[in-house]
Amino acid sequence: QVQLVESGGGSVRAGGSLRLSCAASGSIGSIGLMAWHRQAPGKQREVVARINSHGSADYASWVSGRFTISRDDAKNTVYLEMSDLKPEDTAVYYCSANDIRGSVYWGQGTQVTISS
Repeated sequence: QVQLVESGGGSVRAGGSLRLSCAASGSIGSIGLMAWHRQAPGKQREVVARINSHGSADYASWVSGRFTISRDDAKNTVYLEMSDLKPEDTAVYYCSANDIRGSVYWGQGTQVTISS
């Protein structure tokens, strides 16, 4: 089992920045791919960015260079640095982790609100 706890959400004005963190605990040695997702009100959850155990990352096309995902395996933490935030980035942001057996674990989410 893997437990994930997100933090760092909040309310900022458009153009601002936030750094989200996701701390993993439990069977962390089994974790491979980690990712950030988001779900806006009335919309489906979508992938924001993913990073594998080798540090290779990919992003949703709409990120357009504004976000950076990274992981610190020594701290069992994955980060999402977000800049040039827009009102349409308002959503609950979730962290996920895949283990080597193919199970997917989710955090509880952290709210990000961007005002214009």
